[in-house]
Amino acid sequence: MIEKLFKIFKVSFFAIGVLLVIIFWSALSYFGIFYAKEYLASESVAGEGCNVAGINLRGDVVTYHSNDSFNDQGGLIFDQTSADEVMRVMRETQADDSIKAVMVEIDSAGGSPVGGEEIMKALKDSPKPVVAYIRNVGASSAYLAATGADTIFASRFSDVGSIGMTMSYLQETERDKKAGLTYIDLSSGKYKDSGNPSRPLSTEEKQLFMRDIRIGHEHFVKMVAENRRLDIAKVRGLADGSSLTGEFAKKAGLIDEIGTSSDVKKFLSEKIGEPVDICWQN
Repeated sequence: MIEKLFKIFKVSFFAIGVLLVIIFWSALSYFGIFYAKEYLASESVAGEGCNVAGINLRGDVVTYHSNDSFNDQGGLIFDQTSADEVMRVMRETQADDSIKAVMVEIDSAGGSPVGGEEIMKALKDSPKPVVAYIRNVGASSAYLAATGADTIFASRFSDVGSIGMTMSYLQETERDKKAGLTYIDLSSGKYKDSGNPSRPLSTEEKQLFMRDIRIGHEHFVKMVAENRRLDIAKVRGLADGSSLTGEFAKKAGLIDEIGTSSDVKKFLSEKIGEPVDICWQN
């Protein structure tokens, strides 16, 4: 009899235990889903309910992310933004009727001039309002990208501009000599191996590089003048490679407004006629 009762109690306790586990996991799932929905609604991380697409332009500007840019988990090793990535986001943004405007947050000292030009063109071609906000730095090709926006904001403390081109590099001949290394040039053309740091740059080669730098510099100046509606002579005067703080950049016409991200959101809210809810796309 005792043994029978023990078995009954054992089964009952087991059933109660299973029931408690089911109740616990059901409650956990319910509250987890509830809070997840609340979080998504408030932060718009999934893009639900947002009306402004946010694009981060940070680190080096590149045309695309190479395989070396990623770790084993698929995350970026280097702090960089690719033109391919931004152009993809802009295409998706234009196809989404719920998106009323685009905000580009910039913190970059530049990088690829081609990448900067491609991003600039993607922003400039947008039929929806695009506002760029320069945080710490918006310089060189990152500033070129910013000029594609309809309006540019920056902090008083931001570094803006640095309009210019560079191909500078470190020559390694003295270090190689100390290490007992000898460079052997096997090239099919006179200028095929130009710029190799293991040998000195000739006067002719330097003139060749400077020719290309001047051509690129002039393209940069013309695009800034056109996009910012500035006299080209004025932009040439600013294009010495230096950057300006936000206030000076505004006086020079390189940006439109001084402010922070909250000022940008207020501006966008007035622009689209409704409260701003940003979903960050990259």
